[in-house]
Amino acid sequence: MARDKINIPSSQGGLVRYSEGYRSKIEIKPAYVVILIALVIIIEVFLHLSKPLG
Repeated sequence: MARDKINIPSSQGGLVRYSEGYRSKIEIKPAYVVILIALVIIIEVFLHLSKPLG
């Protein structure tokens, strides 16, 4: 019965801090990402609707 102990992690367990000063070489504005996703959706809908019905 005493073998079913619950182990509690230490106070710092699992916390990782990455460098705050990291900057990517490729930066894309969020508005461009939204526009790109909208264009992909429009193209997908167009291709789906232009498919032959047979």
